[in-house]
Amino acid sequence: MGSVAVESPTADKKTTQSEEEDEISPIEEVRLTVPTTDDPTQSVWTFRMWFLGLISCVLLSFLNQFFSYRRSPLIITQITVQVATLPIGRFMAAVLPTTKFSLPVPGGGKKSFSVNPGPFNMKEHVLITIFANAGAAFGGGSAYAVGIVNIIKVFYFRNITFIAAWLLIVTTQVLGYGWAGLLRKYVVEPSHMWWPSTLVQISLFRALHNKDDDEDEDEKKRMSRSKFFVIVLACSFVYYLFPGYLFQTLQSISWVCWAFPHSVTAHQLGSGFTGLGMGAFSLDWATTASFLFSPLISPFFAIVNVFLGYFLIMYLVIPISYWGLNVYNAKNFLIYSADLFTGDGQYYNITRIVNEKFEIDYTEYGKQGRVNLSTFFALTYGFGFATIASTLTHVALFYGKEIYGRYKASTKGKMDVHTRLMKNYKDIPSWWFYVLLAVTLLVSLSLTIFMKDQIQMPFWGLIAAALMAFVFTLPISIITATTNQTPGLNIITEYAMGLVYPGKPIANVCFKTYGYMSMLQAVSFLSDFKLGHYMKIPPRSMFLVQFLGTIIAGTVNLGVAWYMLSNVDQICHPGEDSNSPWTCPNDRVFFDASVIWGLVGPRRIFGHLGNYGALNWFFLGGLIGPVIVWLCHKAFPTVSWIPLINLPVLLGATAYMPPATAVNYNSWILWGTVFNFFVFRYRKMWWKRYNYILSAALDAGVAFMAVLLYFSTGIENVNVLWWGTDNSQHCDLAECPTAKGIVPPLAGCPTF
Repeated sequence: MGSVAVESPTADKKTTQSEEEDEISPIEEVRLTVPTTDDPTQSVWTFRMWFLGLISCVLLSFLNQFFSYRRSPLIITQITVQVATLPIGRFMAAVLPTTKFSLPVPGGGKKSFSVNPGPFNMKEHVLITIFANAGAAFGGGSAYAVGIVNIIKVFYFRNITFIAAWLLIVTTQVLGYGWAGLLRKYVVEPSHMWWPSTLVQISLFRALHNKDDDEDEDEKKRMSRSKFFVIVLACSFVYYLFPGYLFQTLQSISWVCWAFPHSVTAHQLGSGFTGLGMGAFSLDWATTASFLFSPLISPFFAIVNVFLGYFLIMYLVIPISYWGLNVYNAKNFLIYSADLFTGDGQYYNITRIVNEKFEIDYTEYGKQGRVNLSTFFALTYGFGFATIASTLTHVALFYGKEIYGRYKASTKGKMDVHTRLMKNYKDIPSWWFYVLLAVTLLVSLSLTIFMKDQIQMPFWGLIAAALMAFVFTLPISIITATTNQTPGLNIITEYAMGLVYPGKPIANVCFKTYGYMSMLQAVSFLSDFKLGHYMKIPPRSMFLVQFLGTIIAGTVNLGVAWYMLSNVDQICHPGEDSNSPWTCPNDRVFFDASVIWGLVGPRRIFGHLGNYGALNWFFLGGLIGPVIVWLCHKAFPTVSWIPLINLPVLLGATAYMPPATAVNYNSWILWGTVFNFFVFRYRKMWWKRYNYILSAALDAGVAFMAVLLYFSTGIENVNVLWWGTDNSQHCDLAECPTAKGIVPPLAGCPTF
């Protein structure tokens, strides 16, 4: 890479043992992965960085928001940009002119620059990736607050102005950036805060930038990574024409339904989209990589944990609850659904219980009766309660001493080589973050005061959400930085606001977004800060790239959403058109959550006024579970598999369901096992060289073809009709209730 180690001017050959210890990271994984050298002369503020960074940020923001409305939302991560921009950057370095230009600078004098300062370097590449990461947002692929705009306009049939929506999105994103800036000194600079997830990206950066001289003869004979990326991208682009348009049955191959076309039970068991997905699989990468991200970048131990939890819940708990015990009148409703129902199995008419003030109409609510959930949806919330509680006790028991020890070590001010090298660059003044945070809070308060009629949340709700984010960001960042686990507290925020301020659906989701989601956004920013720390990116460059990327990404997200909601007929409400891709699975679940926690309120769902009060016992079960595992580990310390029981992962395995479906999980587990177990074990050199590039190329090919299909055929609703594109008869009986005397909510269902 042409980089050299930067040493202290006072260093000499007689380095003491203590000095050597200072120079290395105390974390073995970091020592093996992160380079301990730096070249401060490498250019980072280049035309290439700004051009590719802006394009990548806009493109990822556009694609992720576009895909979020589809049945199988494909989340394009920064790894795609990480791989795709390398050959483009090198091409620009080869063809751009090297002419130098001079510009006057404040205080007199001139500064020269060139649009092509030399070879495309790793620091430029890192900044481009961080720029693009703002377009991928944290976890969901787009700014979380866009979901609020979606449910207001599409599900509640109300209006929100563009300026109010933009302020809501930008403030919730930037608020997280403010928290992150205040905590850099505590969870980024200390060597014990090592952020395991960043090591994957660093490994890929180093693999992509290794020179041919560093490769052995066998490696040199292999196809180059750039060529492999282009070939796979082209194949993925062409192939997606079939599952995306010409042969949509490839999205979910449910052979059990085909074998028993007239059996409701067989359809419930076999349907990949609306059933338990027994034996269902997909030959569509968009379906495989939906919701859980690409299976190729998930380590195999994580895949195993998800598989165990998924299997236990999907194929033991749900069948027993539905066919065996008929829990919560399970047979009155669909076996797998995120919809809300009346007691007699009909879809709940939400619009009838919303009055002109955008609040609950208790008279109409009394007429329709209590809100009912499918048993799967109800138990999903129960396991969510258990996951939250088990995360707290699991982390405290198994990682508490380690976290405390590392945090204590981090407060001693002992610098490792990476922190020492970063001292060569100007740090970000703390007042930048104080001003940013103060301005964001003032704008947010103005939004709650002057536009309260649109977002419902009172000013005290914003203050409470900000206090909660301030309190929880540090401990959750420490947990993520040391264990790679991020506790999910979103249900707690919904629960709390629903108890204090019921009947206000938008206030509830705004509180969650300002409180919990701004905290998660802060964790994402801190992870990027650590990546820049390891890769020796000047902090001020990081600040500007992250801040601008956040503003640009949120603006593009909203622009795409506004266009889609205004121009796609029946978006999120496809009606009888079973082939419509615009089903908005994430937004539908988000809407149902706003009804459960905000409009109706937890007292009328999970309290004494509702049907699901017993699910609160899952909190206690989640608290006790890890204690039992920990006691077993202490009683039998030689049994190696006991500490591998990770209850937060097992109980939270189906956290994405709904909106994720069985076929998403089946395909994700299958392909993840193939590549991260078999290929990794038996073709390790191939895996090392091509695995991440394969994932990025598949994502990119699908994304480009999907956009092309929309603008060429989707706008005019041009469809190819034959049995390969007709999903109307595919496992359709899975959406039928099986209780006696229940009138099916859909046509074509038998009456029992």
